[in-house]
Amino acid sequence: MTDAVETATQDDAPTSRVEQLEQEGDIAADYLEELLDIADLDGDLDMDVEGDRAAVSIVGADLNQLVGAKGEVLDALQELTRLAVYRETGERSRLMLDISGYRAEKREELVKLADATVAQVKETGESVSLSAMSPFERKVVHDAVAAAGLTSESEGVEPRRYVVVLPA
Repeated sequence: MTDAVETATQDDAPTSRVEQLEQEGDIAADYLEELLDIADLDGDLDMDVEGDRAAVSIVGADLNQLVGAKGEVLDALQELTRLAVYRETGERSRLMLDISGYRAEKREELVKLADATVAQVKETGESVSLSAMSPFERKVVHDAVAAAGLTSESEGVEPRRYVVVLPA
């Protein structure tokens, strides 16, 4: 009988985590919808759970002003949205915000860069340092390098932190 109780508890745990992430997405969407209304901007909100984090995307209208140069405004809005979630839940959020597909496009570019860098490191046997990147960009590169079977590490100090891809 104890096994059945433990199994039920274990089965409930992943669902409650997904529900928690969905709640984060709902809170974020409410906050962002209010922001769009205040700024008199059009846009549709899409919510999802990607891996171990909530993901919210604003799509539709031309929202380049919410992305900013090199995504700086997007990064700031993401932090403000995370703070709004924290205010409501008391838990630190790792929510990912995308606007007009900026992060999705950036992710594709970074995976291509990581693949080319991995090929170069495998060919030369020497480590390669990339230019400074945001935490989001570094995470994408680290994941792509790991998927290709090599290792990488971040070096430097913000805002000049960068990725070094190491030979096997």
